[in-house]
Amino acid sequence: MADVAHHAGVSSQTVSRVSNGLSNVDESTRQRVLDSMQALGYRPNGAARALKSGRFNTIGVIMFTLGTLGNMRTLDAIATEAAKADYSLTLIPLPDPTLGAVSGAYRRLSDQAVDGVVIVFEAALLDKGDITLPPGLPVVVIDSNSGSGYPVVDTDQAEGARKATQYLLSLGHSQVFHVAGPPTSFSAVHRIESWQATLLAAGITPPEVLHGDWTTESGYRLGLELGRRDDVTAIFAANDQMALGVLRALHELGRDVPGEVSVVGFDDMEEAHSFWPPLTTVRQNFADVGHVAMANLLAQIAGERGVAGTTTVPTELVVRDSTGPAPR
Repeated sequence: MADVAHHAGVSSQTVSRVSNGLSNVDESTRQRVLDSMQALGYRPNGAARALKSGRFNTIGVIMFTLGTLGNMRTLDAIATEAAKADYSLTLIPLPDPTLGAVSGAYRRLSDQAVDGVVIVFEAALLDKGDITLPPGLPVVVIDSNSGSGYPVVDTDQAEGARKATQYLLSLGHSQVFHVAGPPTSFSAVHRIESWQATLLAAGITPPEVLHGDWTTESGYRLGLELGRRDDVTAIFAANDQMALGVLRALHELGRDVPGEVSVVGFDDMEEAHSFWPPLTTVRQNFADVGHVAMANLLAQIAGERGVAGTTTVPTELVVRDSTGPAPR
């Protein structure tokens, strides 16, 4: 810093102001200092600045799986918002959704000097229903049922499932069958509950829930089971990948989509419009989820009070060609 100050003809204090982005420096002086930094190859010591300020400009992310489209889109949204705020990410994926694993990852992140933590809490804990973490770091949880004391951000899963089910009923279908996600998934459970409630509100007894595992293979297997039944005219799949498997099964069985069977998915993955037929689906706004979660976390890091409770991001029904009126 002294070398830069000598080269630019300014004080070390002025160099410090420029390197820390402070505004109380004349613009021509700032540019002279920046030119000297470049000429001498000077870079501010991030570790030293962190020790002085108590900020590390790093966000920790704890995530149970990277294998689902929703989690990958959520992580991408978090990374985008973090980059906008000049933060980097430290990711710890967990193989098992247990309280011990979450607490251990949280402690590891504390040791690695992060400013806050985002937990993508998509699966139910195997050994406890609520998250319990040591105090200290600001935390935001993405997905639901995290227990009390933590701000939660989630897509409005119930609204999306209700829109999908109501739309199929509005087309004249007398029953809507559901290819659900795994019962350990909060997202899957919320969609199941909303699908059932929507049918009951219409005076329809919900049929048996068929559980897949988010993959096209499970959708295909359950699609074959449903496609062999003459009474099945409408299927709501809990994600687009399982919906794709359902479409393949129906095509192989010779069932016309949407002439005989209508299919709705959930997520609106980028390829959904290229399915055959193009898939009607529920769009989740993962960018908004990342924005809201990071805004809440950064507010806590700045010493402000984060938004308590659950903040839900709306969903949108995207109608394409995989749905049509119930067959006569």
